Amino acid sequence: MNKSELVRSMSEKGDITKTDAEKALNAFMESVEEALVNGDRVQLVGFGTFEVRERAARKGRNPQTKKEITIEASKAPVFRVGKALKDMVNK
Repeated sequence: MNKSELVRSMSEKGDITKTDAEKALNAFMESVEEALVNGDRVQLVGFGTFEVRERAARKGRNPQTKKEITIEASKAPVFRVGKALKDMVNK
């Protein structure tokens, strides 16, 4: 499902216009992005949690030259699935 299909589904299930559904989806995405940038996490009970995890610096290898390189530390956004959603998918 892509974004336009999700907007259509939200519109139908929420009995709202596609424009309103797209505004709501965009507002949700912006809110999650802001929270993650600020170091917060977003927890939707039963659905899942959006958070940022730290990745330590590590050694890697350039596959073309086989030369060892250092991969810098970074932050990665992650989504951890909630129990209710996990159970629903595994029915």
